[in-house]
Amino acid sequence: MIPGAMSRTALILLIATSLCARFCSVCADFPGVFGDESSGFGPVFEEQPVDTIYPEESPEDKISMSCRTRANPPATYRWRLNNTDIVIDDHYSLMGGNLVISFPDKSKHAGNYSCVSSNEFGTVVSQRASVQFGYLDMFSTDEREAVSVREGQGAVLLCDPPPHFPEDLSFRWILNEFPDFIPQDKRRFVSQSTGNLYISTVRAADSGNYSCFVSSPSIAKSVFSKFIPLVPIAERVLRKYPADIKVKSPDVFALAGQNVTLECFALGNPIPQIRWRKVDGELPARRHDISMAGTLLHLYDVQYEDEGLYECEANNSKGKDWHKTHLHVEGAPEWVERIRSSERDIGGDYIMSCVSSGKPKPHVHFLKNGRMFIKSHELRFTDLAFEDSAVYQCIAENRHGVIYANAELRVFAGAPAFDWTPVKAQLVARNGRVVFDCRPRAAPRPRVSWSKGTELLHNSSRVFIRPDGSLELLNVTKADEGRYTCFAENDRGRANSTGSLLVTDATKITLAPSNADISAGQSARMECAASHDPTLDLTFIWSLDEHLIDFDRDGEHYEHKMDVNQGGQAGTSSSELLISSAQLRHAGRYVCTAQTPVDNVTAAAELVVRGPPGPPGGVRVDEVTASSVRVTWSHGTDNLSPISTYSVQCRDVSEPDWRDASTDPVNVEGNAEMATVINLTPWTEYEFRVTATNTLGTGPPSDASPRITTREARPVVAPSDIGGGGGASRELTITWTPVQSQYYYGSNFGYIIAFKPQNDPEWLRVTVTDPQARKYVHKDPKIPPSSRFEVKMKAFNSQGEGPFSISAFIESAQDVPADAPTIAEARALSATQAMVSWMPVQNVQGYQIRYWREALDNEAAVRWVPVQSRENHTRLDDMTADTHYLIEVRAYNGAGYGPASQRRKIHTKKAPPSQPPKIFTTKKHYSSTTINVGWEKVQSLANESNVAGYKVLYRKEGQLSGMLYTTEKQSIDLPRMKEDYLVEVRAHSEGGDGAVAHMRIPGAAAPSLSFFSSLLLAALLSLIL
Repeated sequence: MIPGAMSRTALILLIATSLCARFCSVCADFPGVFGDESSGFGPVFEEQPVDTIYPEESPEDKISMSCRTRANPPATYRWRLNNTDIVIDDHYSLMGGNLVISFPDKSKHAGNYSCVSSNEFGTVVSQRASVQFGYLDMFSTDEREAVSVREGQGAVLLCDPPPHFPEDLSFRWILNEFPDFIPQDKRRFVSQSTGNLYISTVRAADSGNYSCFVSSPSIAKSVFSKFIPLVPIAERVLRKYPADIKVKSPDVFALAGQNVTLECFALGNPIPQIRWRKVDGELPARRHDISMAGTLLHLYDVQYEDEGLYECEANNSKGKDWHKTHLHVEGAPEWVERIRSSERDIGGDYIMSCVSSGKPKPHVHFLKNGRMFIKSHELRFTDLAFEDSAVYQCIAENRHGVIYANAELRVFAGAPAFDWTPVKAQLVARNGRVVFDCRPRAAPRPRVSWSKGTELLHNSSRVFIRPDGSLELLNVTKADEGRYTCFAENDRGRANSTGSLLVTDATKITLAPSNADISAGQSARMECAASHDPTLDLTFIWSLDEHLIDFDRDGEHYEHKMDVNQGGQAGTSSSELLISSAQLRHAGRYVCTAQTPVDNVTAAAELVVRGPPGPPGGVRVDEVTASSVRVTWSHGTDNLSPISTYSVQCRDVSEPDWRDASTDPVNVEGNAEMATVINLTPWTEYEFRVTATNTLGTGPPSDASPRITTREARPVVAPSDIGGGGGASRELTITWTPVQSQYYYGSNFGYIIAFKPQNDPEWLRVTVTDPQARKYVHKDPKIPPSSRFEVKMKAFNSQGEGPFSISAFIESAQDVPADAPTIAEARALSATQAMVSWMPVQNVQGYQIRYWREALDNEAAVRWVPVQSRENHTRLDDMTADTHYLIEVRAYNGAGYGPASQRRKIHTKKAPPSQPPKIFTTKKHYSSTTINVGWEKVQSLANESNVAGYKVLYRKEGQLSGMLYTTEKQSIDLPRMKEDYLVEVRAHSEGGDGAVAHMRIPGAAAPSLSFFSSLLLAALLSLIL
């Protein structure tokens, strides 16, 4: 029985550890199947070659293809090109298992490569990997012809990309110069299929030179075409054109799991709106996206059920156009069942099977040690022999790809051995069931018998020797404790292994948890107690609806307390589960499990959590009118508290927020499944949702209903802020603030303008069809200037006309001023400035003063200065010295410019002296509070004004302003300051101020020697200059 050196508790721990070890083994790839890696195994791929595109212009002179396997003994490698063995030469070399192609040549080295790895246990062949040569030629150097298009019409600029490989190009367009790329919007689109640029409605601003910019990401190269001039032809009135789809995605073949983008773009004026739909179903929920103002339909992770017809509709006020694209979904091969490495007994039977899926259906065949073996998805072995040991590869292939599954089959023969699978010690509770496994490694299969101690065991009502050799004992008692031995024998030898059995007391629930009924947010407590064998550790496990409770992850709501050996009594333990702030998800069946290493028992209780209702379901909308709809729904869960009321919410899809809808009846009872929503805006796209309320609160909203658009109705809002006036002669300019789009209430929205002279009984009416228009100009040679008109406006749409606005009164444009101003004075102020004044003209907005050099300037070089009507003089700047100028003045108003005045000639002064004064100083006033600064007399040049005096600016260092002195002398006394100051001296003449000389004056606190040294240095520098 139990040896004296080992206590019963220690033995139990040892057995429990042994039991745990059964669940901690992990099987690796080939080696783990065959036990110790030192026994050897066939090659297993760790790295395989991949498809490679080599740029023909690449500076690299080699291609490297990877291949690495794990094997014991280490594997050898060879490579195949198009199923032909490669001979190592000047172009091919091996680095480990990797193949290096030096100086790649398209005519020799393009094709499909595979790596072959071998050792004494077998051979495997890698997946095929292609080597292709990529290129992107330059665009033709031929000039591109200009494209002339009338404003309002659509335009297509052809890219015509140069020869290339592979096909995965991306396209952009340059406008005028690199890198000014054209942004894409609802009016402009670049097709990533053809590269062409499409402009739905050409505008004057589109004028320019366009170049197609093509990039190949595979070879990291870009090229661009010759520029294509686009010349918009101006139109006095932009014509409208119906939608005309020019970008049409052809039928598409896609693989399951791929992403697909369909293109659709239309020309037309106004800019067409694009809409997508699936003709034979709904667009994939949560797996589609529409971008670029509807131009692109993105389908993500496409599935076989996404196959079908997709239609894009282009629509504007002039017409519609449609296009359908058929999406075909196929699939590359995927494994449903793959082969696994296995060790099998000699003489036995074995089936190796692999099953694949794909569309079209893949072809399946087997390789044995890298060579074709059989075209089937199944290998059947009978009477296994040593020569069946090999590495097998199952290959499934269709036109979309190839997949490989590798496995090693090892045929084994040997006498029974328990080295890896000895009989385990067992620990079982009284009245329980126990099974001893007997699984020696042996081939052929051995004969098995069992004994307890020295007693040979046979099948009985409680003892069973199973066909697989295991021993099962039922209703175990203390008398069953002991040592059990398995004997195994075949024609190659015999072996045995022994394990012990220990029987413990059974675990029992002594206190079961109780049912509870609470509201959401309240807390509940459940208790559980159990008796157990005192030599065994016991733990309590709590679960909810068969899912273990994670106290770390959900510690906010769950707390677990456990009392081992309750009250000091060995073999009795208890557990308490506290559920805090319970939510609806915490309701359900709670199970307490008392578990030891040997057995476990359970007890359960129900927790009811009542709360606000769940979301209603199946929200639908029908009976749509211009201002109302009927919304129906189905009841959601009431969460154990009856629903009292429902609320309906709606949302204009152009806005982000939901709002409570007005309903009929106002209060929707809890047993209702329908309500009429009223006070909606006509011709508006809405979606609806419903919430339910009970005594415990309001639940979450339902999913949004499908979108609907209310019916059209006559507009009720008129344009506001009607005004105007001004403009050119014989014009009546009318302005307004447009109606916001949510008040259009229907299609074909526009405005009607009614106007008449103030006292005239007859109204004139005009129609403006652009809903965004803000101004209308009525031209009529009979309109008298500055006449008062009464104006009113209203909106219209396809359903009729709305009410007129309140009348506004505006005046027609004035005539241009009839009188020319008279110049009173014009004279030069300096070399660069002049002054001009004139006699004012009545009832004008302002004046324009024009001036130019008499002999040199043409009309394009004329300068002008605007002046408000309240002024009658101004200064002219930036003139050239010693030059004759002509000046004229004319008045203007909203209608234009009046006649010019008589021209007045002036002559600007000569330029000021260009030489700065040369500053020097003496020691005069050294001890006083002043400092004398002197300079040499400035001599003007022949083309410069005579010096009339000097200006001296004395300012604190770091500031722009200071004390300004004027003098006709060549020196000046300046006050000494505590801080450092700067002196600026310049000559002054009638032509203006001359060049400036600078000098720094140190503050009075500075040492006198340093001060005079700085003065001397400044004087010397000015002399040198």
